[in-house]
Amino acid sequence: MTVNAEVGASRTGGARVAVQKFGTFLSGMIMPNIPAFIAWGFITALFIEKGWIPVAGLGGFGNDASGAPNTGLVGPMIRFMLPILIANQGGRMVYGVRGGVVAVVATMGVIIGTDIPMFLGAMIMGPFAAWCMKHVDKLWEGKIKPGFEMLVNNFSAGILAAALAVAGYFIFGGPIEAVSKAAGNGVDWLVDHSLLPLASLIIEPAKVLFLNNAINHGVLTPLGIQQAAQNGKSILFLLEANPGPGAGLLVAYAIFGTGIAKNTAPAALIIQFFGGIHEIYFPFVLLKPLTLLATISGGMVGILTLVIFGAGLRAPAAPGSIIAVYAQTPGNSLIGVTLSVLFAAATSFLVASVILRASRKRDEEGDLAAATAQMEGMKGKESSISGVLNQLEAEEAQARTERVEPIRKIVFACDAGMGSSAMGASVLRNKLKKAGFEDVSVVNVAIANLEDNYDLVVTHQDLTLRARDKTPSAQHVSVSNFMNSPKYDSIVDEVQHTNATEGSGAPN
Repeated sequence: MTVNAEVGASRTGGARVAVQKFGTFLSGMIMPNIPAFIAWGFITALFIEKGWIPVAGLGGFGNDASGAPNTGLVGPMIRFMLPILIANQGGRMVYGVRGGVVAVVATMGVIIGTDIPMFLGAMIMGPFAAWCMKHVDKLWEGKIKPGFEMLVNNFSAGILAAALAVAGYFIFGGPIEAVSKAAGNGVDWLVDHSLLPLASLIIEPAKVLFLNNAINHGVLTPLGIQQAAQNGKSILFLLEANPGPGAGLLVAYAIFGTGIAKNTAPAALIIQFFGGIHEIYFPFVLLKPLTLLATISGGMVGILTLVIFGAGLRAPAAPGSIIAVYAQTPGNSLIGVTLSVLFAAATSFLVASVILRASRKRDEEGDLAAATAQMEGMKGKESSISGVLNQLEAEEAQARTERVEPIRKIVFACDAGMGSSAMGASVLRNKLKKAGFEDVSVVNVAIANLEDNYDLVVTHQDLTLRARDKTPSAQHVSVSNFMNSPKYDSIVDEVQHTNATEGSGAPN
């Protein structure tokens, strides 16, 4: 039974890691280009015919002095610039700069061969073209005569890119356009039948598995941009980014929580609601998984409010801060968006309050190790869960005792490499600076971009397996909360132990 349980857990963990990797790859094509999406949103809001400052030459309406229609910025940016940026990023992720160049050329065939913004086409054609280039290069790797390398490399890339562009125009464009339109029609059908709130049943649980960026930027943002191009706004930008459900949960913890969770909830609320780092509330959900009902309920009420008022955003709100939300809210959606956030927060707060008050006496601290010890005492024997926990603790202790090399480079890695990891890196950086170790580098990156050249890697416990695959030679530290982990002090102590002997940093 134990063996079967361990095999099942391994398969579950492997499946979760695989889904996380795929989701991270999708969002990795979008997230670095979010500033371009935001720029397009502001240009649209300002200069279109119904914008705040209508300018025909920029907004693309009316005719120029010669009587020709104004092209403007809005149309070309969404038709060409944004898909090309996505394709380039996808190509670079697969095969570096060379892959990015081929991806751009190939994606142009799909763009020209269709009549809608080809975001889905860019996310498919870009990585595919780079993959083709990577395998074509392998055909004559090490077989090129000296002096002919540049000739072969340039012509092979050019010929392949041209061929894929033609294929994109004649072969891939039509099917991708059909899929893209079908997805958009599906969203419209859900909105028309008031079923879109059911999306929270998928979105909210997926968020705490660190698939929030994959869902928001990998799926909802491309579809939302197409809707915004047609209607001036899209409800899809707020399905995942609404800060209301998380805010309501954290307020409930601040009032009805206990121990560390109660004390850290107010600070987490400020970071989540105003900073837009939603990952900060995920540990609070994992602490009491039943509170997932609160965020699901809040998300459903928030989406229903948007549907009733016909509200949406003109461009992605990234990060999911209330400030970013209002910055992308058109004037005719201000009431709907405001009520959506408020009602989502209120619903999440009410449901979470009931759950926290009901479980308060049963679980004062919500500590996993204490709960496991109590369970073992009741069973009269050691549990498999306890064995796993003890094994992990032993591995970390062994890594600490065996390490003799100084720690020079520390990296925090999260799914996107921006929000939660940046916050954790800032906290540890300040702790190390106070301890006198200003020469220790502390950075944050996306987990997909990790390289095996760091001394110590800090990740959320749900992402540690992926980080170990990328950086097998580094020491790994898993945390459950990037904002206030007691392991940061342990890291400082270890840096003092390993680095002080080298004469760098604070003395013993």
